[in-house]
Amino acid sequence: MKQRIGMIGIGLMGHGIARNIIRHGYPLTVVEHPGNQPLDELIAGGVKTIGSGAALAEQADIVILCVTGSPEVEAVLTGPDGVLAGLRRGAIVIDCSTAVPGSTLRMAAQVAEAGGLLVDAPMTRSVKEAHDGRLNLLVGADAATFETIRPLLACFAENIAHVGGTGAGHTMKLLHNYVSLGSVALISEAAACAKRAGVAPEVFADVLAKGGGGGAALERVRPFLQSGETSGLTFHMSNALKDLSYYVDMTKDMTATHAIADSVKATYAKGVELGGAHCPVLRLSDLMGGDSFL
Repeated sequence: MKQRIGMIGIGLMGHGIARNIIRHGYPLTVVEHPGNQPLDELIAGGVKTIGSGAALAEQADIVILCVTGSPEVEAVLTGPDGVLAGLRRGAIVIDCSTAVPGSTLRMAAQVAEAGGLLVDAPMTRSVKEAHDGRLNLLVGADAATFETIRPLLACFAENIAHVGGTGAGHTMKLLHNYVSLGSVALISEAAACAKRAGVAPEVFADVLAKGGGGGAALERVRPFLQSGETSGLTFHMSNALKDLSYYVDMTKDMTATHAIADSVKATYAKGVELGGAHCPVLRLSDLMGGDSFL
């Protein structure tokens, strides 16, 4: 029999994860929450709903969390009627959120004290890949637990990397997002400078693509530079600032250098200030082109 799955966080990414879990025949129960996407499709597919994390955990072999970040993960696990209040002995908690590794390790200790195991499995890629079941997952777990949960993860992920023990998944996610978002910020700043210099956007992008500036970040930014299209990276400025803040916190915890990260974080903080929390990250070059960014 397939494990009984419980899930908290049916937002844009979580909705795609949930639909692929039920497509593969797993029994799934989700917590009712105002932040969920509409559940009609999932309920029609057999998903059940429940009122609290504790009630969910009482009947789940595996609990998946897909919430915003560390404060939300901690609240979902340890708050009143939280997951830990109902966690079954031997249950596994899989945290697909983006979180600070130090918090992850603290939560793992509390989950272990309650008789369970916590795995961090943050994701990369976008809402479209979540819908299609083609996410990338970065998994922090011991080898035996990783093999236990791998069939479930394969329901909604195309590439599954076992990157180390508990906390390693969130560490790798922050490293990944720092490089990705840092590259977007660097290209956006250069694009703003190129515009002031009178360099055509298509020329700027073509020259970078054929040289050392080419890569995934440029291909995400290029459509915006040429036509204003923001669908290449469906990510809000406030999310970028959160992830960079988490990265800087992580570097401070391990006394690693973070001078460049501080500047990238400040760039996204200015982006939130000028463009608003829900401003698409790809609009950064336009914001940087204005005098108010100087």
